[in-house]
Amino acid sequence: MFYKADNRPSSLPHDPFKAIVSPRPIGWISTIDKNGNANLAPYSFFNAIGDKPPMVIFSKTGPKVGSSEEKDSIRNIRDTQEFVVNFVSFALTEEMNISSQHFEHGEDEFNLAGLEKGESKVVKAPYVKKAPAAFECVLHKEIRLPGNDQVAIIGEVKGIHINENFVKDGVFDVTLYKPLARLGYRDYAVIENLISLKRPDD
Repeated sequence: MFYKADNRPSSLPHDPFKAIVSPRPIGWISTIDKNGNANLAPYSFFNAIGDKPPMVIFSKTGPKVGSSEEKDSIRNIRDTQEFVVNFVSFALTEEMNISSQHFEHGEDEFNLAGLEKGESKVVKAPYVKKAPAAFECVLHKEIRLPGNDQVAIIGEVKGIHINENFVKDGVFDVTLYKPLARLGYRDYAVIENLISLKRPDD
């Protein structure tokens, strides 16, 4: 099967693009607005894109559902030039899902999901205290993408929080916290099994 990206065949009533590009880590983005109100929202278009210095990227596609308003995360980052990336463990699945709803601007998803805030060291935005790890970031660049109000945010990581319960023998062990990953449609995956490979020239 082949089709042009703008002409999906009727045999695929649901766009398979996100299902093909999977699994994807979830960037659970926390921000504050100009008045100090916290916001928390998950983004499945997220990843690391550099390590010296450490850099991350996430993107949003379109405005809030049912509204022409800008998404709170993007609005807040434009105003404050900072954000936090929180990582989602399997144990935080329900809280992450609650925060994915489209609430009115100014509502605090931390409170709505029953999450305790951690106090960041470098930026003002709080982090999810129960998250296995969190990155405090400052805005490096906003990139407007083609299409229906698509925006990519690149951030430089300035501080890293690690829950020491997930460090074993000096290694941050993902099997201890079981990362939640986004697939396509309404599907998610839990990372539990690892394989290790050496490069042929190691």
